[in-house]
Amino acid sequence: MSKRSRRAAPDPASGAAAPRPTVTVCRGCCCGSPKVPGLDHTAQLRDLRRTLDGSATVRVTDCLDACERANVIVVQPSTAGRKAGGRPVWLGLVNDPDATADITAWIEAGGPGLTAPPGILDLYAFRPSRRVRAELHDD
Repeated sequence: MSKRSRRAAPDPASGAAAPRPTVTVCRGCCCGSPKVPGLDHTAQLRDLRRTLDGSATVRVTDCLDACERANVIVVQPSTAGRKAGGRPVWLGLVNDPDATADITAWIEAGGPGLTAPPGILDLYAFRPSRRVRAELHDD
């Protein structure tokens, strides 16, 4: 199968053509572990799922290989957001409940491509290597 035909029919599990935003929460190597102290990782994931129920798909993944920014959350745009130019937004060091609340408010307002993120999220945003981005199907 050629790359072109694979891209034309994306895997629904990848979130690439999701009708609503997809929130990928890293819970591998460093993220979600005692290596990041002072955060109830289980409660953070539970709150994301509860708050975004109906607004976004929340999924957990193993290590995203961005351990220097442990507790990584990637917000992938909805189909409409991608058509409007939205691209996945990588957020690292999301260790504050207020940051999680800002992320959920942004997603509920439309997310990448449809609504600008709150300015405070610029403090958390980063761009991982192309290899890491490709593993999450966001190029």
